[in-house]
Order: sequence, then structure tokens, then C-alpha cells
Amino acid sequence: MRETVEQAGRATAQLMRGAALALVSYLFIGLLLFTAFATVLVVGAGVLPETVLLLRRMAGFKRRQAAAWTGRPVPEAYAPLTGELFERVRTATRDPGTYRDLRWLFAHFGYGLLLAYASLIVWSFGWFVDGVWCGLLRRPAVVLPLVSRLADLDAAWTGALLTPSPEAQRSAALAERVEELTVTRAGAVAAHGAELRRIERDLHDGAQARLVALSMRVGLARRAFDKDPDAARRLLDDAQNQAEEALTELRHVVRGIHPPILTDRGLLGAVRALAASSGLDVAVDADGLEGEDVPRAPAAVEAAAYFVVAEALTNAAKHSGSERAWVELARTAGRLRVVVRDEGRGGAETPAPTASTPTASGTGGGGTGGSGLLGMRRRVAALDGIMEVTSPAGGPTVIEVELPCAW
Repeated sequence: MRETVEQAGRATAQLMRGAALALVSYLFIGLLLFTAFATVLVVGAGVLPETVLLLRRMAGFKRRQAAAWTGRPVPEAYAPLTGELFERVRTATRDPGTYRDLRWLFAHFGYGLLLAYASLIVWSFGWFVDGVWCGLLRRPAVVLPLVSRLADLDAAWTGALLTPSPEAQRSAALAERVEELTVTRAGAVAAHGAELRRIERDLHDGAQARLVALSMRVGLARRAFDKDPDAARRLLDDAQNQAEEALTELRHVVRGIHPPILTDRGLLGAVRALAASSGLDVAVDADGLEGEDVPRAPAAVEAAAYFVVAEALTNAAKHSGSERAWVELARTAGRLRVVVRDEGRGGAETPAPTASTPTASGTGGGGTGGSGLLGMRRRVAALDGIMEVTSPAGGPTVIEVELPCAW
């Protein structure tokens, strides 16, 4: 009996929330009338998109409420209200989701209150009938379970009224995918521009400056060769040193574009080399990547995974305060999974990449929302991958990346 009463109580709370939303719907009808009147007068057309957004929030609340009761999500599909005012008004009036929500709004005003009243009537009889039926005759309750049936009916009607058609769901999914690809493409273009500027800066400030100094020393050595061979020899020695330093700078730039070690030793070997030179005690665990007969991932995927590990270890060494880190590489069906973990102070954050987000450059720091983390996210998103950063205050920091990969 106790379980029956508790279940009926939860069902009643569900129905009462629906009744409260139905009363809000009654007030919302007045807002709809005002919006329609203002739109007809044209001067108030800007109210229409905001009213539709509010209607979507109400419908979304009811969807979540029904999903919480049944355990089955109620899908939604809306056209995004973006652009200029005229475009948003046109989208709001042409979107089938708007009329689907309006149909639910008027229907819910009726059945939401009706089911709530019905539950109160069931309770008034259930206490007496089931009290006698269960308490004296030891039989299962027959009246109070009807409250749960009413809540099931409320959720079923909600699902029937608010579930979009398969065509609308496919269209919404396609629009969301196009928007996602637009953002990732903009991020990839921005990251590519930043990379080109970095290469130009490194060449200008490093190798180019050393080559200019080398050219000057060779010219001075030629002029001094006949008059002062010892001075010319010293200038040539300096020129040789400048040439070696210029080669070092060029190798550094090349490694920033595509590390040669990736080509020579593969992803696992390159990551182990990173771990050995990171300054931390790094453990590397590989699942499905060892062996000569294991196929390699595409070059772009290997490069993205390599730079994610390099950036994550650099951040850990500079900002985490941890002395240890763990790197996990795993090969799964159609995916390459990369996990980098440290036991540092945590607090690393990174915003989701958008077309207007400043371009990433340099190395980000934990706790500062560093641009290095944003650069990693953009590099992963450009390959249609997924990156998650978990870094609560006090640690640990865990960076998980999954990249699509045709093995």
C-alpha cells in the first residue's frame, strides 16, 4: 500500500505541474492575442519572434516533464530564428513547429486541468476504497493506481501533440548539422590563418634574421680574405654557427607544421617521444596501435592527435603543478581515442569554438581558459571529432578526444 501511495503522490505532483503550466497557458493566450494584434499593425512585428521563442520554451518544459515521467525523450524540431527581423518573422510564421506548439497549447489548457481535477477526485475515493480494500481484505489497490494512469495519459497526449513528423526531424537535424559545419569550417579557416601567421613570424624572427646575419658575415669574410685571413677565418666560423642555428630554426618550424617523427615512427612512437621530453613522468598506454601489421590512421588524424597530446602535456608541465601525467591511445571501430590526464590543480576551461571566437595562438594555461585549449578544440572540430575537458578546481584535468578514423 505504501508503494502505491508514493507512486500516486508522484503522479499527482506530475499532474499538478501540468495544471500549473495549463494556467500559464491561459495567460499566454492573452500574449498571443496581443502579438497577433501588434503584428497586424506591423509596428509590433518584432514581438512575434520573441513570443514564438517563449512558446518553444513552454513546450520544451512540457517535453522534459513528459520525458522525466516516461523515461522516453520527446524529440523537438524547430527552424532557427536567426537573421534580420523580416527573416525571423517569416521563419516563425512558416515553421510547422510553431503551429504544432500552438495546437498543444490550446489542447493542454483543457486536458492539463481536466486530468489534475480527475486526480483529486480519484484521491478522494482512493483513500477510503483502497484503505479498506488493502488494509482489511489484503487485496491490491484498485483506485489509487488510476492516478498513475492519468499521468501516463498526460505524457502520452503530450508526446502525440509535440512530437514532430519524421520529415521535420530530419530537416532540423540537417539544419543543425549545417550550422555545426559552418562553425567548424570558420574555426578551421581561422586556425589555418593563425598557423600561417605563426610560421611567417617564426621565419621572420628566427631563420630569416639568422640568414641575413650569415649573409653579412660571408660578405665581410670575402672583403677581409686578402688583407686579414685570420679575421676572415673567424667570420667564416661565425657564419657556420649562424648557418647551424638557422637550420635549427627551420627544423623547429617544420616540426610545427608536421613533425617528421610522425612520418618516421608513427603516432605511438611520436607520442612516446613527446612523453620522454616533456619534463613530466608520463605513462603512455596504447590499445590496438602496437604491431607492424596495424594500419596507420590518416596523416591529418595522426597530426591532430599528436598536437593534442603535445599541447596537453605542455599545459600540464607549465600550469598544473603535477609531476605525473597519463596518455592513453586507443583504436576503436572507426575512431581514434586520445585521453590525457594529470593530477594537477585543475581549473582549465575552454569555450566552445564559434565563428567569432578569437583565433587560437600560443599555449593556454589551466584556469585561464587558455587559447591553447581552444586551438586544440578547433583542430579536433575541423576533423569532425569530439573533445571534452574535465577540470574541476583541485584536479584532476582530463582531456578526452575522439577522432573519426577509417582504419
